[in-house]
Amino acid sequence: MSEQSVASPPRSVLVTGASTFLGGYVVSRLAENPGIERVVAVDSRIPSKTLMRKMGRAEFLRLDIRRPAIAKALASYQVDTVVHAAPSIMDSVEHSAAIKELNVVGSMQVCAACQRTPSVKRLILRSTAMIYGASSGDPAYFAESTPARREPVRGYGRDMLDVEGYARGLARRRQDIEVTILRPQAILGPRIATRMSAYLALPLVPVAAGRQARLQLLHEEDALGALEHATLNRVGGTFNLAGDGVVTMAQAVHRAGHVPLPVPPRLIAPLAGVLREGRFPSIRSEQEGYLAFGRVLDTTRMRAELGFHPSYTTMETLDDFIERGGTEPLIGPGTWRSLEQRAVSAATALQ
Repeated sequence: MSEQSVASPPRSVLVTGASTFLGGYVVSRLAENPGIERVVAVDSRIPSKTLMRKMGRAEFLRLDIRRPAIAKALASYQVDTVVHAAPSIMDSVEHSAAIKELNVVGSMQVCAACQRTPSVKRLILRSTAMIYGASSGDPAYFAESTPARREPVRGYGRDMLDVEGYARGLARRRQDIEVTILRPQAILGPRIATRMSAYLALPLVPVAAGRQARLQLLHEEDALGALEHATLNRVGGTFNLAGDGVVTMAQAVHRAGHVPLPVPPRLIAPLAGVLREGRFPSIRSEQEGYLAFGRVLDTTRMRAELGFHPSYTTMETLDDFIERGGTEPLIGPGTWRSLEQRAVSAATALQ
């Protein structure tokens, strides 16, 4: 929630990636705002019936953002605010050449269309904390200005580094357009499907031997709230998004009632693929560094400048996912209590 007063809402908003969880539900929230005259939802895929119903009065356009038709849509609807949530597809789809084209070429086309459309005055980009990479040499906290010690060379992290460059280029060429870039941490929740949720749902979880990754999480409701907040409040710049606090990988696995399987980092991705039994999405090799070392963000600017305050801490996000996300504990609470009691009894006997 924000401590800042909400500015006058935009008149006409276009949201890309409307078939994704984040894109679709942001459309739903914006459509419920009576101060917004028009909400246009765009995607090359038709959203689910449930998501389409939740979009209410929003108008859905089935079009590919990689094509010039996106510029026609901006002009036809006199769009003043663009929420580029199409990269949200990274949460539920494996990276491929086609997805890279959607992210990079699609974002290039969106930025070019914004530049050519006089009515557009704002662009909100859903980026990712993956752009910071993850390595043993990382700082304790990544601020928005902190460069990656080991910059991503492939995958979504690489894509979004390029996409952020296009967004900043747009801001330079059209100085009347305010650009807001949001970099969320790993998103987790009971409804959204992400690599982290698929990973933590494994009963036997491959973890990096000899390492203890420090994790920071963002609840799905806070991810939606941040996008909505950035759309309604005219605050330009780049902002990290994450819940308060840090949890270690061991804590996360044990709290879920699952069993860690220590392996060399290079084996995490292939083992997770075998153990997930076809569940989707899969862990990718470029995530090995993150699962071995973790990543923690400095969220000072999120609170002080963007004025957004997450409702869930990292631990509360994890607990809500465990409680409502459908993950089944391999070792239930009763078993843990029994083990604790036995450990206490054994310690007492040795005194």
